[in-house]
Amino acid sequence: MVIKRISGGVVLALTVTALAACGGNNGNNGATGSPTASAQAASSQAAGASASSAASASADYGDTGGLKLPLVDKPTTINWMLVGDSPPNDKMIVKEIEKRTGITVNFQTYASSTYQDKLKVTVASGKLPDIFHGLTAAELKKLGKQGAVVPINDYADMLPNFKKLYMEENDWVVKSYGDESGKMYTWPIYDMNRAVNHGFLYRKDIFEKNGIPEWTDTEGFYQALKKLKQIYPDSYPYASKSTVNIFKDFAYGWGIGGANYPVYYDEAAKTWKFASTQPESKAMLDFMKKLYNEKLLDPEFITDTQDSWTSKMTSGKSFVTFDWIGRLDLFYNQVKDANPGYDLRYGNPVGPTGHVRSLPKIEAGWSITVANNANKEASLKLLDYLTSPSGAALMTLGVEGETFNFDANGKPVYPELANEPAVDIKVLENKYGMWLEGAYLRPDHRSVYFNYTEKEQEAQDKITNGNKFEPLDPVLNFTDDETATIAELQTSLQKAAEEFNTRYVLDKKYGDAEWEAWKTNADKLGAAKLAKIFNDAQQRFDSAK
Repeated sequence: MVIKRISGGVVLALTVTALAACGGNNGNNGATGSPTASAQAASSQAAGASASSAASASADYGDTGGLKLPLVDKPTTINWMLVGDSPPNDKMIVKEIEKRTGITVNFQTYASSTYQDKLKVTVASGKLPDIFHGLTAAELKKLGKQGAVVPINDYADMLPNFKKLYMEENDWVVKSYGDESGKMYTWPIYDMNRAVNHGFLYRKDIFEKNGIPEWTDTEGFYQALKKLKQIYPDSYPYASKSTVNIFKDFAYGWGIGGANYPVYYDEAAKTWKFASTQPESKAMLDFMKKLYNEKLLDPEFITDTQDSWTSKMTSGKSFVTFDWIGRLDLFYNQVKDANPGYDLRYGNPVGPTGHVRSLPKIEAGWSITVANNANKEASLKLLDYLTSPSGAALMTLGVEGETFNFDANGKPVYPELANEPAVDIKVLENKYGMWLEGAYLRPDHRSVYFNYTEKEQEAQDKITNGNKFEPLDPVLNFTDDETATIAELQTSLQKAAEEFNTRYVLDKKYGDAEWEAWKTNADKLGAAKLAKIFNDAQQRFDSAK
């Protein structure tokens, strides 16, 4: 699962107002509602918090990473603003956090459709919640420099889990996500992604029926499609719903893919390059053009919708595609009554590298941050606890013996959810308040999110056992000016590259001359300038300590 990112521009123009207002924050938790109401709430919680603190001190909640529970010695309420579909404050997760840490969390949830607007108003008001997320990295750093949010790594000595994961075991994190002074204002998420989430998929039942072996290299892939076309002349063996993203999907197999595509890091040359003018890109396009010319690639590959693509992949008009591994069972469930033998499987990578995309183990895309107010230390410690193995289990598994038990295979079973057709993370959020976006910081891999079906497990094993992963590109830290220039150049260059790639594949007249002209045009559009920004940032990254 790649982290979901709330969209929309936010609030740079409002941060000065925010800072001014924050300066007047009296430490009233940044809470919405009146100080009187907050004081009454705190008072009413005091007795319970005291009792729970005593219970926490004697209970064993597993590996806290060195944190001592409870986290506070007096009743403390933390306001935490995040995306959510239903209020979780009367659910298990809030009660259990309070029981263990002594901290009462007041989750302020807003639907994803309204969250950015609410965040904008909140930041402008200066009454920042104790914990919140949703700013861009540049916006967050600006707030940090103004003193409105906390430089987290300044408090590392009281945050053993943060210090271990993001400063000792992965010392690149502060260089990548901090500002030019080495101050880091965002709390990353650790080990969220599945190893394999996307790739080439193929109809194993059709391949076996016709004696076609699964490909192991690019030529084998081409021969398999060619054989399918011979057997099913009315078909287009390869279909796509990715539109222009098909070039990004294929790029990993040609060694030019990456999170910043069409800019990528060449590990051998230790240089950032503009992918769409590299020889590998031309080789990739020539291969796709061959598939298109021989009617092995669906001529509607740039325009297909999810519905039209689904129809082709489930009706025998196409047999190979690229998508998310959940599609393996999803398509089967859609057609099993009419075609019980339908068997979509994860295929080997395509392209000379034989690699697929690697997903990062540490991500900071949420921009989870802590307001610089009287509750900052309690807030930081709470985040640190939720980053520990104990906190990870609580937020994504629940409480063993109370909300779930492990079955004989080590999988969590939830007795209260026995009547649910399937227990997924949304069900757990609705019932217990677990898996709240922006509140889970380190998923426990025993959680239902990592329950793979037999087909999905096959995909994990196929790539992981062969270590067929393209190396992750470095995560660079750009200045404000660089960020603005990248935004300007990358958008226009990516659009131009997608248009050229499409024409190159579709138009039989396009060849070497058009390729050379495209390279010249890309440089005029700023391809070299864009790559230089990345290389300058890489030089700073390499020289930073």
